[in-house]
Amino acid sequence: MEDGRLCQWSVFRSLLAIVQWWSFNVTVIIINKWIFQKLDFKFPLSVSCVHFITSSIGAYTVIKVLKLKPLIVVDPEDRWKRIFPMSFVFCVNIVLGNVSLRYIPVSFMQTIKSFTPATTVFLQWLVWRKYFDWRIWASLVPIVGGILLTSITELSFNMFGFCAALFGCLATSTKTILAESLLHGYKFDSINTVYYMAPFATLILGVPAMLLEGNGIIEWFQTHPSPWPALIIIFSSGVLAFCLNFSIFYVIHSTTAVTFNVAGNLKVAVAVLISWMIFKNPISGLNAIGCGITLVGCTFYGYVRHMLAQQPPGTPRTPRTPRNRMEQLLPLVNNNDKLDDKV
Repeated sequence: MEDGRLCQWSVFRSLLAIVQWWSFNVTVIIINKWIFQKLDFKFPLSVSCVHFITSSIGAYTVIKVLKLKPLIVVDPEDRWKRIFPMSFVFCVNIVLGNVSLRYIPVSFMQTIKSFTPATTVFLQWLVWRKYFDWRIWASLVPIVGGILLTSITELSFNMFGFCAALFGCLATSTKTILAESLLHGYKFDSINTVYYMAPFATLILGVPAMLLEGNGIIEWFQTHPSPWPALIIIFSSGVLAFCLNFSIFYVIHSTTAVTFNVAGNLKVAVAVLISWMIFKNPISGLNAIGCGITLVGCTFYGYVRHMLAQQPPGTPRTPRTPRNRMEQLLPLVNNNDKLDDKV
């Protein structure tokens, strides 16, 4: 009887974690697009900077004030040698995501972001000389094919936004790969990651945002019919962005790797559907098929990685090149799906 209740509670907790993660993620995406399109606040660097500032305050409140999460202590030297480079990549990743959202529809941007598994595998193979099982490469075929079909048939295609989203995938892959080497020895969760990286990201982005967008923001503030309510929405998006990081921490600890992977792909579908209902961006039939193929490919990729990770120790693995000094200095990302998404 007690086992049945525990099982029901575990299922309910997982569903609750997934729903609140979906809610925060989709809301942040929709609000950011609303800021760029409906509020005419076309300043992605400043929006990113607001997110970093509010996330820094939120992480400090959770760890230092409310003490809901223990602080992972980092050596002062490591903060500059390890955390700062990661913060730079983290900053570039967020900025490129907001820049792409400024120029292309949510549906197109989310589909391109699904290209991240392919860029991660390719970078690990090209730079770190890691060799993958042929099933990993095969699982990437529908992802690449779906992205190509979506890009060719996108009715609101913008080259600048497309390039920003594509380079954002590369930045995400670089962050995932470097995290295993630069953060080696530290067991960071999403809250501690934000606690250390968001302040650095604010310092990195603050000056460029003021120089490149400062005059435009002043002009927007003077010409916008309702600047103060608009500013409240902009800062609310930053608060929700921090809540999203907190929800990621919760969902990772409440679900399995497979559930997290499937839920992540369904989340993209939900975001695409809701954004289409709100912004009414035109989507052709082939474009929708390409998006669907991409999401199915991402789910299959996650399944293949999980199955390979579950192989018993005696099972022959994919052949690897001999370890050299670079590999010893920069350990490769392991096959734990939850750790990859967590970082």
